[in-house]
Amino acid sequence: MERLDIGANQASIGGIWLLVPCQGMVFIMRAVGTVARGIRAPLIKSGDDIAQIVVDSVLAAAKAEGFELRDRDVIGVTEAVVARSQGNYASCAQIASDIRAKYPGGVLAITFPILSRNRFANLLKGIAEGCDKLYIMLSYPADEVGNELISWDALDSAGVNPYTDLLTEAMYREKFGENTTHVFTHMDYVKYYKSFGDHIEIIFANDVKRVLEYTKNVLCCDVHSRFRSKRLLAEAGAETVYGLDDILSAPVDGSGYNEKFGLLGSNKATEDSVKLFPRGCEAVVAKVSAQLKAATGKNIEVLIYGDGAFKDPVGHIWELADPVVSPAFTPGLDGTPNELKLKYLLDNDFAGKSESEVREAVDMSIKTKAADLENKALGTTPRRYTDLIGSLCDLMSGSGDKGTPIVLIQGYFDNYAS
Repeated sequence: MERLDIGANQASIGGIWLLVPCQGMVFIMRAVGTVARGIRAPLIKSGDDIAQIVVDSVLAAAKAEGFELRDRDVIGVTEAVVARSQGNYASCAQIASDIRAKYPGGVLAITFPILSRNRFANLLKGIAEGCDKLYIMLSYPADEVGNELISWDALDSAGVNPYTDLLTEAMYREKFGENTTHVFTHMDYVKYYKSFGDHIEIIFANDVKRVLEYTKNVLCCDVHSRFRSKRLLAEAGAETVYGLDDILSAPVDGSGYNEKFGLLGSNKATEDSVKLFPRGCEAVVAKVSAQLKAATGKNIEVLIYGDGAFKDPVGHIWELADPVVSPAFTPGLDGTPNELKLKYLLDNDFAGKSESEVREAVDMSIKTKAADLENKALGTTPRRYTDLIGSLCDLMSGSGDKGTPIVLIQGYFDNYAS
């Protein structure tokens, strides 16, 4: 927010501005704060230069829509198009081959998989093809990201304690019947996952160590709690323990791979293949930022984003099935917001002041705030920029047919005093 003497020449810099009188002065305040735009791009195919496509698409959109790029604008690129451009795919047969190599005895259990036709069904298909006997231990009443098998009310009515009780499939059916309570898909995931092979047996528990009652060879399929699960199993006497991040962490029979996340973050591509999480993303964001700097002279931040970290209030699904919101970002996106809570200041420190006095006080407070307000500013819980901005990007672009795999965010780092 700039301050000029009344009568000074007025100007608009990259947007709409408001003139706010205050004690013989006039504040010039931009009337719009953060703006997010979905940017259309060509349909991406394997071998495309994704960085060049992002740059060209953003510059074309700016020219067509009549907006200018500014320093500290943020460009988000969905991980899906990065992986597509890399051709980072794997077949169910290649997954099966890696499973056979890591579990040569042919008997294993998988623990805590996500209930998802998109996220896990093809992984299960490959895993099932790679073994002779497969135990699936499902967490209940929901998976780790909130997809519900049964309701808490149903658990209470059945007298089941999810913290201690292990259920066989027969016990599950006896207590809950043919259960299709998933609020959106109406799927019976127990029946669906069982359909991937006659050699599959399903059990239900929330203590990962209970799976060792069936086999000591375990593949941990949880996303965010995987390190703890591996540790608990190893300490409890498991013989072979891997996670999804260990499967296809290197090429198998010419497959795609991800050295850090393996199968985590993958999505169904065809009936017999998956698209893996992209790799080498640091080079992509650096290239996009450098090319935009050369084209515009502006320092623009760039991140690759996957699932946003938000919770659906109806289905109680947490959404974050990817291992991270952002696998790569430019250095300016590291850290957390350093913000004052304006409504707290207005109700406390500045209560009773006139409107003009409040404007002056707020402006001064923001300009003189401490460099690190973490845990000092009431009500402004610190969260990482990449999680906040990546979630915004995911909500903007969606995963359907909008055709906007690139998101441009402007004014994110502005504040009331900017």
